[in-house]
Amino acid sequence: MSTILHKIKAYLYDNVLTKDNPNDLTAKTVSERSLNVQQICLSAANRGGADISASAMEHATELFLKEMAYQLCDGYSVNTGYFTASTTIRGVFDSPSETFNKDKHSIIFQFNQGEKLRAEIPNIEVEILGVTEASSVILQVTDVKSGSVNDLITPGRNLKIAGSKIKVAGNDPFIGVFFVNTANDVRTMVEESDMVTNNPSELIVVIPALPAGTYHLEIVTQYAGSMMLKEPRTAVFDRELTVQ
Repeated sequence: MSTILHKIKAYLYDNVLTKDNPNDLTAKTVSERSLNVQQICLSAANRGGADISASAMEHATELFLKEMAYQLCDGYSVNTGYFTASTTIRGVFDSPSETFNKDKHSIIFQFNQGEKLRAEIPNIEVEILGVTEASSVILQVTDVKSGSVNDLITPGRNLKIAGSKIKVAGNDPFIGVFFVNTANDVRTMVEESDMVTNNPSELIVVIPALPAGTYHLEIVTQYAGSMMLKEPRTAVFDRELTVQ
């Protein structure tokens, strides 16, 4: 029997990603916070899981990641044991003679769990906290141009947002869909005319002219199903989205 070393918590939400069963639910983990390289190295040093200092470990990790990125850009695939990574070209080529066109095609990096990480799954205990209350949640975003899910976004093109109770509605002047730059907290709002679809479980919006960087996606709404909230609430997507 496996020893339980870890514990994650999750809430249940209406499953809007599949249509076969209207009553099924999906679990969404409760993330304590996002850790960067420095925080992970400090944790390893403090736990005793590293035999070098946190600063030395951080420096070596940054060197490794930089070199890994370099090799991926040359078309090599990577297998660390904990994850695999590869470079993929998205988009359709209409003829054998067609060349790569950045306006039509895109390059993305794909990461998948490796054997060493999969081996840790039996050591995780999952605690379901029950069905969430009437809060809004963003479950998945898809960049229509590149096909990237929960990762790359393309300014000027459509973004499909799936979730629960995410319809933008209400009379508060601050409701809407926002992209928040993680570097400077600048908030860019999607214009009302650029909201293609506005349903409780799906939004389709035109991504604003965002500069390169990483962004948090926020939906601010007073919608709550059969009623409207007195004050708006904010659903924040737990993945960072990237404009290249």
